[in-house]
Amino acid sequence: MKADSNSKRYTLERETQVSEFEDKVVHINRCAKVVKGGRRFSFSALVVVGNKKGKIGVGLGKAKEVSEAIRKGTEAAQRSLIEVNLLDGTIPHDIEVKFGATRILLMPAAPGTGVIAGSAARAVLELAGVRNILTKIHGSSNPSTVVRACIEGLTSQKNKKDCAVLRGING
Repeated sequence: MKADSNSKRYTLERETQVSEFEDKVVHINRCAKVVKGGRRFSFSALVVVGNKKGKIGVGLGKAKEVSEAIRKGTEAAQRSLIEVNLLDGTIPHDIEVKFGATRILLMPAAPGTGVIAGSAARAVLELAGVRNILTKIHGSSNPSTVVRACIEGLTSQKNKKDCAVLRGING
């Protein structure tokens, strides 16, 4: 009986933790395996999770059903949360990142511009809390590589304090 109450408390804690984060399904892929009796389908779901305040995560879930794949992807994304530096609703400086065959350019924008990005990059940027940004994708527009390139770009940015320390400037 006691173990049951602990498991209830654990699920309640997880539900309260999940509530502060929003999730967005970026892409669902259907895979077919041909067997003797016909085709067996399986699904993979690319999910992005964020709190719109600088925390973001991405996960890939695979299962025989779409809903189960989305659930697995959401859990994987919550386990891989990272912190992102933002400056007044945009990013501090231009970033160009190459991930696989995808090259993405992220540029800060003036207030009121909005998020100008494709669907995969838009999901990441909006859930990270970026309100004004310009993006351009060169090369592959595969949602998986675009999302990972976008995450890598957001984590590779530097703020003024970090740059001052690297240059040996006090301030």
